[in-house]
Amino acid sequence: MEIIDKAVKEGRTTLSEYESKQVLAAYKIAVTREVLVEKAEDVPKATKQIGYPLVMKGCAAEIAHKTEKGLIRVDIRNDDEAKAAFNDIMAAMGEGKGAVLVQEMIKGQRELVLGMTRDPQFGPCVMFGLGGIFTEILRDVSFRKAPLEKRDALEMMQEIKGRKILDAVRGMEAANTDILAEMLINLGRIGLENDAVKEIDVNPVIISKGIPIAVDALVVIEAGA
Repeated sequence: MEIIDKAVKEGRTTLSEYESKQVLAAYKIAVTREVLVEKAEDVPKATKQIGYPLVMKGCAAEIAHKTEKGLIRVDIRNDDEAKAAFNDIMAAMGEGKGAVLVQEMIKGQRELVLGMTRDPQFGPCVMFGLGGIFTEILRDVSFRKAPLEKRDALEMMQEIKGRKILDAVRGMEAANTDILAEMLINLGRIGLENDAVKEIDVNPVIISKGIPIAVDALVVIEAGA
């Protein structure tokens, strides 16, 4: 893929969130609608295109943990808030570093993590589990070696302890497991078809009205691959 090849040539080890999601979208994995903005004067056009309420994030290849660095603003509801958020985020990133991602705000209480890691022995392996800020604490995940069949993906969903999160619960409709299965299958395909991709972290995937949408993503690449 052109995005990946370009990053490899530049000697980078990660793609930005925006680039990472472009890779996912190319493999038919649903991602948030978003616009990358580099100049303050372009903010109104971007907010009009996405619509309020929205989320704004600092975006650069070297930024992996945006929350800890204070580079995320959520539930922005008007032009004044958007302009202030843009200026704050750009200042926090430092002069000439990165841009701001203007992103639709996905509403949903259930968060999942999907991923791909390149194992030295088994090659690309796909991960599924409970997502959000507690991913590393709970470690409730399941793995399969790529390529995946649909039944493999469905089995992974049933292997985690928190599998009932996918069911209809507390007035929320059941998660569309067919779409989730396709996402897992396609993550495996990215690993199989792009040798330079070392790891993919898609967290969170938010279930919104039953539909899973990738809200944040990070693609790690092998330098000099």
